[in-house]
Amino acid sequence: MALEIVTRKDGPYLVTGDLSQLELRDGDGNLYDLSGKSRVFLCRCGGSTTKPFCDGQHSKIGFQAAEAAVSVEG
Repeated sequence: MALEIVTRKDGPYLVTGDLSQLELRDGDGNLYDLSGKSRVFLCRCGGSTTKPFCDGQHSKIGFQAAEAAVSVEG
């Protein structure tokens, strides 16, 4: 199953699919262990205490963001 990343309304990025194909690394290059997971939520608001994963802070801080894809003209 292909990886899919969906922007949740005023919330995190939802990543689903075969997460064994995903290499999620921290700032030092260390891999996060995603074994056994079928989905992860990645923080988009910057307020999570469990970055890069979402802990729900977006709803507590009133995070708002655009979700619509923007067409690229070229």
